[in-house]
Amino acid sequence: MGYGLAPTLRGFRLRFAMHVILVVSLLTSCWQPSAVSDPAPTVQWWKGNLHTHSLWSDGDDYPEQVVHWYKSRGYHFLAISDHNVLHEGDRFMDTSTRGGGEVLAAYKERFPDWVMEKEEGGAHLVQLRTLEEYRPLFEEPGAFLLFSGEEISDRFDGKPIHVNATNIVELIGAQGGDSVRDVMQNNVDAVLEQRERTGQLMFPHINHPNFGWAIKVEDLIALKGEKFFEVYNGHPQVHNEGDDARPSTARMWDIALAERLSAGLPIMYGLTVDDAHFYYDFDGEHANPGRGWVMVRAAELATDAIIRALEAGEFYGSSGVTLDDVQLSSDTLSLVIQEENDIDYVTQFIGTRRGYDRTTEEIHAEDASVLFRYSETIGEVLATVEGALPSYTFRGDELYVRAKVVSSKLKNNPYKKGEYESAWVQPVVIDP
Repeated sequence: MGYGLAPTLRGFRLRFAMHVILVVSLLTSCWQPSAVSDPAPTVQWWKGNLHTHSLWSDGDDYPEQVVHWYKSRGYHFLAISDHNVLHEGDRFMDTSTRGGGEVLAAYKERFPDWVMEKEEGGAHLVQLRTLEEYRPLFEEPGAFLLFSGEEISDRFDGKPIHVNATNIVELIGAQGGDSVRDVMQNNVDAVLEQRERTGQLMFPHINHPNFGWAIKVEDLIALKGEKFFEVYNGHPQVHNEGDDARPSTARMWDIALAERLSAGLPIMYGLTVDDAHFYYDFDGEHANPGRGWVMVRAAELATDAIIRALEAGEFYGSSGVTLDDVQLSSDTLSLVIQEENDIDYVTQFIGTRRGYDRTTEEIHAEDASVLFRYSETIGEVLATVEGALPSYTFRGDELYVRAKVVSSKLKNNPYKKGEYESAWVQPVVIDP
């Protein structure tokens, strides 16, 4: 049994029945009555990344090379989300600035008779191929899927505010606004407006909130229409861990969940991405691919199926740990971790109980920003379980419960030195 759709639990019998109904609804949404009923499709895990870059903006490799990197390493889907641009129209790269030398040589070696070059004004130019041109080289039914993507990159008062848009039809310009919160909301609204107008499934997500210390947790709490933010981003400059004054992104997640759910607002899910820009220099100083990804549980590898599963919370994030299953029974959240030899696993079940202390303490950061420190009753570690089969039994007074698995395996090419491979399980909402 799956665990998604932000399950609402109302007593043992009802919450079990609701979960069965929700999961059956998800798996059989295309079912039509017939003389002989077909079995429900089997769901499986699909690996993907929703935030990465190419030479279309500030990445250091051609999009075909980027896609090849992910597909050849077992990813099932990918969205290249370059800054304020879609991969469409005529664009040429001046190889004297980027995309020349070993990068161009490797591109031509892998894709002979494909690379379009010309000399113009004394410069050597290479055409950047569009998504619709290179998509047929990679997509395979049931094996690999490409999404269109854009990182809508905006600012307010010098602070970088970035919102990813996945599976969009038209380019969305930076919307601006009168505050950080206003800029975030305007860009989220632009994606949702395009979804409503075109009828195509697409979604926004908030990128690296601690990048440039731009986004406060109060901004996430107040956001309307947004279901996702990045709890883990593999870029070395995004401050996932926070600092002495500012909360980590995981802490922001718990505060946002507690405050939003207490106010009757929707849940927010945590994505993990690599935000790769550099495909040749692999070290802690560069934003490299393969640091974070999502594992989505869906019946098929299709655009709508993946988006619907993400929006239903049927996924977990990973920086190396693999889960074979996430199970929700009437009163228990359980995981099945895919074990590696000689590796230990510790799972923290994290949540906030109803009636938590909502007082805050005003503090001041070094840049004179006014921040608020929230009570430690938000995001408590409810249980710590060792081994590959951790589970947590609901007491009934939790607003939500989520899980984080940390392995004893150091991550290769980590976001920060000393990082261990981990997995982030999406929160389960519990009603009284």
